[in-house]
Amino acid sequence: MKKGIYICFLVVAEALFAQSYKGFLSHNKQSDSIFFELKSGLEEAKKGASSPIVAKRHWELGEFYRNTGVYSEAIEQFNQSLKLLGTPPEDTLQVIVNNCIGKVHLSTHKFGLALQYFTEGANISNILDYTKGRAVSKSLLGTCYEKEGNYVEALEHQKESLSLFQSLQDDSGISMVYENIGSIHEDLGDYDLAYGYFLKSHHYLQGKGTAREANVLNNLGDIYRKSGNYEKALAYTQKAKDVAMGITDYHQLESAHKDLSKTYVLMGNFKQAHHYLSEAEEYNRIGLENQNTNQLNVLQTIYETHKKEGEIQLLREQNKVSKANQNLLWVALFALAAILTILYTYLGRKRKAKLKLQEYKQRVLKAELEKKAFEEKNLQQQVQLKTAALSRYSLHLAQKNKILLDLSKTLKNSIVRRNVDLNFKINELVKEIDFNLQQEDEWDEFMNFFKEIHPNFIKKLSSLSGCNLSPAEMRLGMLLRLNLSSKEIASILRVTPDSVRVARHRLRKKLPIDQKEELVNFMVDL
Repeated sequence: MKKGIYICFLVVAEALFAQSYKGFLSHNKQSDSIFFELKSGLEEAKKGASSPIVAKRHWELGEFYRNTGVYSEAIEQFNQSLKLLGTPPEDTLQVIVNNCIGKVHLSTHKFGLALQYFTEGANISNILDYTKGRAVSKSLLGTCYEKEGNYVEALEHQKESLSLFQSLQDDSGISMVYENIGSIHEDLGDYDLAYGYFLKSHHYLQGKGTAREANVLNNLGDIYRKSGNYEKALAYTQKAKDVAMGITDYHQLESAHKDLSKTYVLMGNFKQAHHYLSEAEEYNRIGLENQNTNQLNVLQTIYETHKKEGEIQLLREQNKVSKANQNLLWVALFALAAILTILYTYLGRKRKAKLKLQEYKQRVLKAELEKKAFEEKNLQQQVQLKTAALSRYSLHLAQKNKILLDLSKTLKNSIVRRNVDLNFKINELVKEIDFNLQQEDEWDEFMNFFKEIHPNFIKKLSSLSGCNLSPAEMRLGMLLRLNLSSKEIASILRVTPDSVRVARHRLRKKLPIDQKEELVNFMVDL
């Protein structure tokens, strides 16, 4: 370990070893204030400090718990500190923490466990060449052996500790070991030796007004009482009481009053003995009450802190979940936006393609319509041409028949004349003309023309008639379809107009035609 950190830990350790619970709270702070200060220091260190610094904060909080009697929490913090320091040992804080754990077990009378940790502290001190740590560990080992009644081992370790403290010229450590050795000799009944060591210890503590000074004065009073020198015993015990009163140390006040009561009992002054015993019990009650109150406050503070930490942790977890949900929501929104963008783009392209396709179809349709219109126009022109041709052909046929008819009449009239020379030939000519007029070839040609112009007329007319129409009636229907007058029809058919009217009447009866409707209009609409 670096020299600066080593000195820092050494100073802190010395202060803690030299003070009791009252010393730990000597800054006029309430225990909960100290707890929050230490807890906050630990949390701050966890945010970015190095492992040794965090380990130190755990140790400081553990010492607070130990001095307030909350041993389970103290052990937890000490173990956290050792865990951070790791192995192999490299830090003198490991010695201090092992000794602190041993002190907890010593306070709870688990001497076996206490010996293990004190021994571990001494071994690590040897590895790190940490003289102060070894001196403290040896002294604590001596105290532990003393509690077990192993006074030989106790004296051996205390004397080794004394030698180490003397080499360091550590007055506080020397005073502490002298007191411990004196206590061992007192237990062994060696009051002179005990008195000498207590006196040496008091030499270093005299006038400092500490709990240890009051304790050593009490020990000197015990030696005088056990030696039968009651006046001296009362004097030293009274001094111990005054020192304890000055620092308001209820434990030392209880000890001083008990020793005063014992001395007065031996002196036969039972009234004073009872008085001081009652005072001792009162101080014991107050001390226990204060200790219990402090422990209760600390435990309550710890509970509330753990509760708040749990709530904070829960809020953090909820916050994490909330952030996760929020992130998921953002991802979902982004995904939805991306999908909508892709869909919009796709639909836009599809719409454009559809519009282009529609435009193309419209152009094709327009072209087809134009083509059909052109074809229809051509057809109309062809129909008009054929209709005109048919009309011309009909007129031509009518004219031809009229000429032939006229010619026939002329020839017949010529026969009436007495022209014998021409008679035979004129008769032959008449026969030939009549024969030509009876031929159906021209009507066949007419039918072909008509079917090209009106292909469905004959079929419709046949289907509408109640009975089969004669060829003459079919010819009359076709001529009516051409919108020819009765006179024109009579000329073509070589009949009289009256005959045409009779034929029209007969044809009308065979057709489903309204009485008010013209026969020509009916034929045109077919």
